[in-house]
Amino acid sequence: MLKETFGLLDILSSDFFQRALLGGLLIGITAPLIGIFLVLRRLSMIGDTLSHVTIAGVALGFLIEVYPLAAGLVFAVLASFAIEKLRKAYKSYAELSIAIIMSGGVALASLFFTLGMGYNNDVMSYLFGSIYTLDVNDLYMVGGVTIIVITVISLFFKELFLLSFEEDAASVSGLPVKWMNMIITVLTALVVSTAIKIVGALLVSALLTIPVAISLLLAKSFRSAIVLSVVLSEIAVVGGLMMAGFFNLAPGATIVLLLISFLILTLIGKKGLTT
Repeated sequence: MLKETFGLLDILSSDFFQRALLGGLLIGITAPLIGIFLVLRRLSMIGDTLSHVTIAGVALGFLIEVYPLAAGLVFAVLASFAIEKLRKAYKSYAELSIAIIMSGGVALASLFFTLGMGYNNDVMSYLFGSIYTLDVNDLYMVGGVTIIVITVISLFFKELFLLSFEEDAASVSGLPVKWMNMIITVLTALVVSTAIKIVGALLVSALLTIPVAISLLLAKSFRSAIVLSVVLSEIAVVGGLMMAGFFNLAPGATIVLLLISFLILTLIGKKGLTT
């Protein structure tokens, strides 16, 4: 936490805040970019599932003394493959895959917590976010994931668009639906695993879904919804970090609560326009 004696200029000029701002801005791009495809496919809860699995990987990383965020990323990617396998096994009950993997993630995290009692405080920082502790390695990882997400979505935008709105039509048209589903899930795993240190595992799903929820109320097209969701996410990240730094608040929670306030104001405004 920041000391109350710090002025706003002191905060803005500090290295840790600049790293936090850069990391937040990068996640502010990738989270809604992936989130809009998840929301449209009614897979919003996959963020929560992968965040719990990532925490298990982070806990194991501390336990065996490897880079925790990298261990969490590996766990999240493996879980994304498992989710897709289970979704195919239970086609009529696809949400079961999310529940099963989440249960496994929580169980593994609990086990690793028990085995590494001395590391619990470090792991807890990933639960609630520790954006002010981002280091250069974290930024490299977040930056790499950002490049991957933007590149893949740019290359397969039309295919992902069709898949999100009508999976059967995408299959009939000859698209490799199985692989496209896998791509979305793996990209989600990458984003979630790198976002947990910024907003925390308990809040990462909000960054994936709330900007998208607001943009779907306001945007008139799919492309404008993407742009608006990213803009809203970036405003929340910058505004949340500034407020958290100045008022000595938890940054991850401040970012998410700011997004929720945007959503409430949007709902009120839409209701006022329609009455």
